[in-house]
Amino acid sequence: MTEALPLEGSPLVQPSTTDHPLYDSVVAACRTVYDPEIPVNIYDLGLVYTIDITDENDVTILMTLTAPGCPVAADMPGWVAEAVEPVDGIKTVNVQLTWDPPWGMNMMSDEARLELGFM
Repeated sequence: MTEALPLEGSPLVQPSTTDHPLYDSVVAACRTVYDPEIPVNIYDLGLVYTIDITDENDVTILMTLTAPGCPVAADMPGWVAEAVEPVDGIKTVNVQLTWDPPWGMNMMSDEARLELGFM
């Protein structure tokens, strides 16, 4: 059993199944989805907390948004599911939103920080 790892300064979240053969393809699909207000993909923004892929290739993505009042809160999970569903080998996709832990700028990748001028 894998232990959940804490996001920096936050409660525990389930770790991603990074050893699954489809993991990199799911990440690449997530990187095609952009927050409409920030010119960076949702993965590098740190909005994707967990990508869980079962042995049957069912995918569950736990993600957040930059703020609970985000104007695309109702649409973003569908955008992510639509991006991941066509990945060859994926059976089903379930995208869940969470607000715990809340998103923070410290969750962005170095690439996102560079693109937004924070580095």
